[in-house]
Amino acid sequence: MPTDTIQIDGHRLRVEIAATPEARRVGLMHRDRLAADGGMLFVYPDEQVRGFWMKDTRIPLSIAFATRSGKIVHIADMQPFDTGRVSSLAPATYAIEVNQGWFAEHGIDAGATVRGLPPPGAAH
Repeated sequence: MPTDTIQIDGHRLRVEIAATPEARRVGLMHRDRLAADGGMLFVYPDEQVRGFWMKDTRIPLSIAFATRSGKIVHIADMQPFDTGRVSSLAPATYAIEVNQGWFAEHGIDAGATVRGLPPPGAAH
């Protein structure tokens, strides 16, 4: 999977880019760990309310949903193997999954801006 570096309020994050339907479907399932400053960036071709779940995902994660312009609209924690859906609550083009607590540890809240995002729907 392609990787790139994005920044959120000056904090660098190395992300794998899930820009195809198959890559977005698999996400971080079946993995045992994620690098401390690593994550996965889900890129969609449009902006709409998004929903994620943790079926077959072993790592506790935090997720941030961002608009086309990179503004974070919602951050939530997700537990391993939970099949309940976590919603973006507002339309989003991007979702960023990181180790649980990463956003809180870096003082990142809704309203922060993500920089260095690929264009919506960009397949890598």
